Amino acid sequence: MPLISESSYKRRPAYLFSPHLETVVPSVFRKVEGVAYGREKVELEDGDFLNVDWLTGGNDKLVVLTHGLEGSSHRPYITGMAKYFAANGWDALAWNCRTCGGEMNRLPRLYHHGATEDLSAVVEYGLKSGRYSKVALIGFSMGGSMSLKYLGERGAQVRKEIIGAATFSVPCNLWDSAVQLTMRSNRFYKDRFLDKLKIKMKVKALRHPEVVDATGIDLITTFDEFDDRYTAPLHGFSSRDDFYLKATSDQFYPELKRPSLVANALNDPMLGDKCYPYEMARESDYLYLETPKVGGHVGFTQTGGEIYWAEKRALEFLEGIR
Repeated sequence: MPLISESSYKRRPAYLFSPHLETVVPSVFRKVEGVAYGREKVELEDGDFLNVDWLTGGNDKLVVLTHGLEGSSHRPYITGMAKYFAANGWDALAWNCRTCGGEMNRLPRLYHHGATEDLSAVVEYGLKSGRYSKVALIGFSMGGSMSLKYLGERGAQVRKEIIGAATFSVPCNLWDSAVQLTMRSNRFYKDRFLDKLKIKMKVKALRHPEVVDATGIDLITTFDEFDDRYTAPLHGFSSRDDFYLKATSDQFYPELKRPSLVANALNDPMLGDKCYPYEMARESDYLYLETPKVGGHVGFTQTGGEIYWAEKRALEFLEGIR
């Protein structure tokens, strides 16, 4: 019954007095210095590629870091995590979803919450060196969904080197999270995500006019419209509803066979009730649910230092796995 009844994240800085401030301020103003990645390109079986960034120190443990929607390996929540793990005896492999690594991908498709084939390719790429006896997954928001879905899909067949996962601000139920983005109070986030995705689709329409049509794309104002018109057909789903049904990660939690932490703040503006899978955690030997009262979405700011709570909690959890 790995339901964590009391979170170790208890106090946010006084100036972050709302969940929106907790979400936006770290995203905009947090600076992480001294992270010098080494970049490599991973060629994929379908002819596309991924840009991956390494932070290595000759360690035999590897953490694979997956960013959120329209994020990248250079977002502060990723660089902060990579730096903290590197300082504590782990190598870090931070990968960029297709279109998020500083250059457009080759194929018409993008990425999505359920696209675990790309995470799998990154894990295999990290392991092929033969240097790592232990591998852990860390994901934020969409990246948390990917990490948990990856482990759940494989169940007992997951690679023996993979010890578990630590995930934060996870839209466990994709439909419920999408509903939250329709609320007026979340319009800022919705518009920000959609604007970035529309720009990418316009580029794809120029490169792949036989597949992608950007006519009227600026009239799209909701994720329902965008997912129906682009996400679903470009990734093999019959509709938006089919995408939400098949890509959501919570359906795979009962199949988890590695300890997996889900840390979701109760005041996260992007998560609905179904994103707090209490019953699943109570019934699972592997799903650890921690619900701090505050923290926002991918926030969890710590006062008086560069290191945030998510970094400390991820290391504590993953190094506690036996």
